[in-house]
Amino acid sequence: MAWVGWILSALAGYLLGSVNSSIIVGKVLHGQDVREIGSGNAGTTNTLRVFGKKAAVLVLAGDILKGVLACLAGALLDRLLAGQAADSLGIGMYIAGFTAVVGHNWPLYFGFCGGKGVLTSVAVLMMFAPLPALCCLGVFAVAVLIWKTVSLGSILAAISFPVIALLFREPIQLLVVGTLLAILIVARHHGNIRRLLAGTETKITDRKKKETEKS
Repeated sequence: MAWVGWILSALAGYLLGSVNSSIIVGKVLHGQDVREIGSGNAGTTNTLRVFGKKAAVLVLAGDILKGVLACLAGALLDRLLAGQAADSLGIGMYIAGFTAVVGHNWPLYFGFCGGKGVLTSVAVLMMFAPLPALCCLGVFAVAVLIWKTVSLGSILAAISFPVIALLFREPIQLLVVGTLLAILIVARHHGNIRRLLAGTETKITDRKKKETEKS
């Protein structure tokens, strides 16, 4: 029955991940689709730029919550259907966590057009391996502090996770899922990478400059 639990874990993770917080918050609070304004990305950073801090906090909480719930659902299905042996490996939790990010990026409920999966990936990786995930957050914070660019911080943090997890001697299934999540994040930032290379990527200081000019 293990494979049944894993299939259900994948489905549960994807359906939870498809609940895109930024799209919902934008439509409910502001009557706008976040994918049609700003950078067009259905994520926290674009929500902050176009709708402000309150909306961004709600999106942040929603993206983290669905990652956590997906992992818990996968773990529960493992325990119920795959037995203790499979549960000790956490395969259902890894599958559900990964598909939650896939759902965020390509949401079933919103025409398969979603975000980049960074925050949901963070939540999932925190559930898998808190210490390596915290180290990656440190990489993100340092990168943003130095270069003032969220996208670059996200990319560097994603790339660093498999390396850090390897140094922490995490299990092979985590290394595999962590590497796949890193690949997804980098691939979803392809437009940002082009702008970074061209020197035209938006920095966090740009929004502050615009606010100063308006005041």
